[in-house]
Amino acid sequence: MFSLDLSEIDRVAREVRGFSRNRFNFYTFRDLDHLDLGKPSIRENLAAWLAENDITLTSDTQIQLITLPRVLGYIFNPVSFYFFSDPTGRPLYSIVQVGNTFREMKPYLIRQPESENFFRLITPKNFYVSPFSALDLAFDFKLKVPGDRLDIHIDDRQGDDRVLLSSLSGRRVPLTTTRLVWLTIKYPLITLKVIGLIHWHAFLLWMKKLPFHRKEDNVELQREVFHPHASITGNKP
Repeated sequence: MFSLDLSEIDRVAREVRGFSRNRFNFYTFRDLDHLDLGKPSIRENLAAWLAENDITLTSDTQIQLITLPRVLGYIFNPVSFYFFSDPTGRPLYSIVQVGNTFREMKPYLIRQPESENFFRLITPKNFYVSPFSALDLAFDFKLKVPGDRLDIHIDDRQGDDRVLLSSLSGRRVPLTTTRLVWLTIKYPLITLKVIGLIHWHAFLLWMKKLPFHRKEDNVELQREVFHPHASITGNKP
């Protein structure tokens, strides 16, 4: 995953071969792959969405985004994380941007840190993520502000019970051309690998006859979704 300071993406694109912004390359960061409210840049779209949620994004607010880029034009991002801080580095709020295989997207806002470098939010999911996961569950987000290490946990809860546990961890390494070449060899076509493994594991669960939920079921529990699928809107995609 890439950890990008939104104010530095253009400089990184100039300095790192194989990486571009809004134009084709082996790796591409495309603004409109993220929150899209019709504005030209990711920061402007974030500002518009935050304003709808009664938060003003000031010009000096720093934004760190942890996400997957497009690889040879293909994008699939199960989840991305935005960390907002003031000019001194003090954490302000965070957004967890969850995606599914129907290319829908839903952002979840964590309005303030629970402690100095830790965000926590338990909130109704109201989003179709997996056919093997009910829509009336709650997400339990536990995010440590990234430093040299990444430590993130997202659990599914049914009342007080955790029914699915997931985590994301890693260590920070510099984003350079040499490093990017090595990571490409180590993790080739990562976005295709992610989508492939999701469908492979779904097939294994289906073979085990695990009960599943259809996308068109419980439409009323699929709320505040970006790029809604026809199963929600009732229109053709």
